[in-house]
Amino acid sequence: MATSLQVNRSSIRDTRFADHDRYGLTAGEVRFSIEQFALTSNNVTYAVAGDMLDYWGFFPVDLPWGHVPAMGYGEVVESANPEIEAGMRCFGFFPMADEHVLAAEATEAGLLDIGAHRAGHAPVYRQFANVAKDPAYDPAREAHVALLRGLFMTSWLAEDLLFDNDNFGAETTIITSASSKTSIALAWTVQQRGGLSVGLTSERNRAFVEALGCYSEVITYDEITTINTARRAVVVDMAGDGQLLAALHNHFRGELAYSMAVGGSHWEAFGARPAMAGPTPTFFFAPGQLEKRNSDWGSGEPMRRVAKAFAAYVEFTDQWLDVRIGNGPDALAGAWDGLVEGNITPATGLMRSLKKP
Repeated sequence: MATSLQVNRSSIRDTRFADHDRYGLTAGEVRFSIEQFALTSNNVTYAVAGDMLDYWGFFPVDLPWGHVPAMGYGEVVESANPEIEAGMRCFGFFPMADEHVLAAEATEAGLLDIGAHRAGHAPVYRQFANVAKDPAYDPAREAHVALLRGLFMTSWLAEDLLFDNDNFGAETTIITSASSKTSIALAWTVQQRGGLSVGLTSERNRAFVEALGCYSEVITYDEITTINTARRAVVVDMAGDGQLLAALHNHFRGELAYSMAVGGSHWEAFGARPAMAGPTPTFFFAPGQLEKRNSDWGSGEPMRRVAKAFAAYVEFTDQWLDVRIGNGPDALAGAWDGLVEGNITPATGLMRSLKKP
């Protein structure tokens, strides 16, 4: 019997555990035993934007339910693909489940999901990296990789797009939801480049965000009108809160240099589109910037640079990241509920597994 956590696509507080019989593999398929995966506010964004960005299409299930993708580790325990041997341990996107079956193609780095339903998804979302072939793999850092690497790559590429465009002539990068792990990674990357950033956060998280030391300035949401508008700025929206974004745009009276939409940590306000002055928010698509840099620098060079930067970033996270590991259905359901309700402290890194405690 295989088990997965499924989320109601129209009401993400509503979840269920679904069981089904383990079925035999067809030619070319492999079966993963899923060991553990990371849960952050990014996963909530995947659910909220699931229809818009087809995250629900990664691991389809009958409506109204859906599988939310999560980055983690799994081992190939059965293979009907002569080019892929059982025993390969991989890192990639999995459903929140205890096993996963997919149509696979062997690659130099591991394997690729070639299921027909995945044809429209960027290769970076379909890759499963064999940890034995990763020269940077560190078993002591598995949780850090699962929790941080995917969102770090998004943040690094977002900052790279800004840099690639001379920051659209702006001096400052304003980042909403400053306590989220994606925002922290962006602020750190801006700082490494020598740039200035303003982090917007709640009063509850202000002290934590200030203590990080990667933001040039930290203000709360009710202090937006204190931001210096004489200093030209871009905004990177990780919150997805239309009212908040409109307040920022209107405070700058339409003079923002650029507005980038990335996340939806304020998920209940996601999708609201109130009137706002200035540039139309542009959705950031990380695979698009990655493809551009592969063309600019040569295939593989962007990922090499990301990996180098990520190694330094992980050392920075050692001062604040608190990894919490939990096994079994109750631990997984509790983690999802906590993220949806906003009850997980920003320093907490949740690793979960459906394996029995």
